[in-house]
Amino acid sequence: MSEQINNPLHGKTLEAILNFLVEKYGWEELGDRIPVNCFIHDPSIKSSLTFLKKTPWARKRWRIFI
Repeated sequence: MSEQINNPLHGKTLEAILNFLVEKYGWEELGDRIPVNCFIHDPSIKSSLTFLKKTPWARKRWRIFI
């Protein structure tokens, strides 16, 4: 547990983080900042979560952004 003391994302779900980013930036800017189809073409929380959780390279890259 002590490893997570300075981690501001500890206890946050990917869905909560994605909702925050969409609220803060909107889909268009999020797609500009992170150019993946799930943020650019007909974006939704559900499709983005599916992509981010199931695509191996996205799982690896997403950790950089959160």
